[in-house]
Amino acid sequence: MLRPVLDPERIPRANFPTRFGNFEILGFESELDGEQAVALLKGDLKESEAPLVRIHSQCFTGDTLHSLRCDCGDQLEHALERISREVPGVLIYQMQEGRGIGLVNKLRAYELQDQGIDTVDANLRLGFDADERNYEFCAEILKFLGILSVRLLSNNPDKIRGLESSGIRVIERVPLVVQSSSLCSGYLKTKKERMGHLL
Repeated sequence: MLRPVLDPERIPRANFPTRFGNFEILGFESELDGEQAVALLKGDLKESEAPLVRIHSQCFTGDTLHSLRCDCGDQLEHALERISREVPGVLIYQMQEGRGIGLVNKLRAYELQDQGIDTVDANLRLGFDADERNYEFCAEILKFLGILSVRLLSNNPDKIRGLESSGIRVIERVPLVVQSSSLCSGYLKTKKERMGHLL
């Protein structure tokens, strides 16, 4: 018999006040491989057949250290603000740093980018795919929350494909538009031209 991906008895829930409003925070750990994620919930999810959902990949340098090499921190804040205004909604924070290659490897990629290589080729030179992330665990979290259809706050078509291939219907892509530093213009250009992000 296959083990379930999530054990409901091991999922902590707590009140989580933030400067963007009051959320409920849940912690998840995969019973299959130990992958972890958190979900921030706003409002009663039963009030919408397709709540606003943001899947945000961990970016320690952008989210915590406020790096200007990327727009991740700005995207995270904008998503929390948008969900606070447009309840009900969910933000899933997945621990897939550096598009899934990990923090130290992301810094190795930074070294290569400082030599003039873009983010895609830096990952490839390190022996990774351009984007190593997958969204199966996020889909399992949404199913646990009773969500089978979403309005996805994202510019990344891979997230749409990843969720839909895992049984989550994306009925609308909601653009995530942020005002970013000119220092990350090359990064954004690569996301648009080489990774198909809808910027």
